[in-house]
Amino acid sequence: MKKQHIIYIAIVATVFAVFAVVFDTFPRSVVSELEKRELKQFPEFSWDRLADGSFTRDVSSWFSDSEPYRDQFMELSMYIKHLTASPAVGDDEETVRFHASDDQQGSGDETESEEPGEKTADINLADSLNNDFIEENAKIANKGIIIVGSGPNVRALMAYGGSAKGGVSYAEAANKYKEVFGDKVNIYCMVIPTSTEFYCPEKAKKCTNPQLPTIKNIFEHLAPGVKPVNIYNTLAEHKKEDIYLRTDHHWAPLGGYYAAQEFARVAGVPFKDLSHYERRVTHGYVGSMFGYSKDISVKNAPEDFVYYVPQGVEYETTYINYNINKNYQVTGEGKPFKAAFFFKFKDGSGGAYCTMMGGDTKLTQVRTSTKNGRRVIILKDSFGNMLPGYLFFSFEEVHVIDSRYFTKNMKDYVAENKITDILFANNIFKAYSDGTYKSYLRFLTQRAGTHATPDAPKKKTDEPKKEDKKKKEDVPNEGDTPKEPDTPTKPTETTKPAEPVKPAEPSAP
Repeated sequence: MKKQHIIYIAIVATVFAVFAVVFDTFPRSVVSELEKRELKQFPEFSWDRLADGSFTRDVSSWFSDSEPYRDQFMELSMYIKHLTASPAVGDDEETVRFHASDDQQGSGDETESEEPGEKTADINLADSLNNDFIEENAKIANKGIIIVGSGPNVRALMAYGGSAKGGVSYAEAANKYKEVFGDKVNIYCMVIPTSTEFYCPEKAKKCTNPQLPTIKNIFEHLAPGVKPVNIYNTLAEHKKEDIYLRTDHHWAPLGGYYAAQEFARVAGVPFKDLSHYERRVTHGYVGSMFGYSKDISVKNAPEDFVYYVPQGVEYETTYINYNINKNYQVTGEGKPFKAAFFFKFKDGSGGAYCTMMGGDTKLTQVRTSTKNGRRVIILKDSFGNMLPGYLFFSFEEVHVIDSRYFTKNMKDYVAENKITDILFANNIFKAYSDGTYKSYLRFLTQRAGTHATPDAPKKKTDEPKKEDKKKKEDVPNEGDTPKEPDTPTKPTETTKPAEPVKPAEPSAP
């Protein structure tokens, strides 16, 4: 045998032996900071599970999911992929550099649109935008995430697959609330577009569908008594500002400020500008899009998470935390406790989006020193967390209810708390989802205190996706640990984009 062959075999054997020792003897990973989730744990043994094969399958899944130094190996893989990818240069279609992506396409029957009303004309939704990012380079990363730009200004965008006829059920939910509560309660409907609508370059537009047609369709189906809150034009006017996070699928607190301002105008309540707020910053923030896209350029482009704390108004925040089972269903709730509305995160923390209220799995009630008799409920997903902090000058009370976690009866809750206003505030993925509609309707009829059992199976048709657990952060109040915000659920109705890729909305990590 030639000497070089022996050397080659020795190197391969050594590498194999090192990996065998690492993977078989080193401590297993428990939490993935990269994917912002807890990794699988060793399964519980039973003879029945061994007999039907589920135990060995779960052991295999645990072994592959909890490998030692999981995040470090994933980052190494990302660096190699980044270095070996073809450069994105030129002015033709090749400027869009495609990475491997999941080939997932949603399904569902298309909802027929009714005759358009006058809502769209009344609120003057813009039909087009001046795209200042037309020449930006772009590439498609894992899960169909669109990566735009380079260096410190990289932005990760989530492809949207919905059609112009979608979202009708979201409007119907708002209409139902107006029917139930009548003239005693003002009902508002806000649809929050994602950053893709404003920052996707022309070269990647074929990888995603426009969101404006869906928003128009939702507003056209609102009953006359429901007030649309058009933040689309508002956000478009401010898109050169930091209204969306670059490394996260959410918008930024500044985007929430402009949206809250428009809502206050429609609601006819006072509103204070940013001169009445203290600007605070968490530096070095890298959000959810790094874990979803698995693109190292996102991690290498951290940003400032800038938020605003109101000054000159008194407010007291009361929480009720929900206990959640493995299927992210509510199995119980804690006692009310008072804590801060704003949570402080260390620089570099990936949990900074939970600065407001510490997360989603709770009922939040804020009582303010504003005395005008107006009390608002915000029905929301995690995008809605950016709104309430700007409304303390506007409402006597602000109640925040997540579309996934609410155990009381809505009619009783509105009556007991003398609610005067209800705002539906969901991102376009949630607005498109029938699960959101079903949740809001269930709130009207459910018996207070009805909880799932700890081992209850998740109802795929009725429950929207839940956010996965993340590693605990150090927070100062009541031992309340923020959870990672939700990923918008994929629309049930999709329109197939042009080739060469089918964008896939990432599942919750």
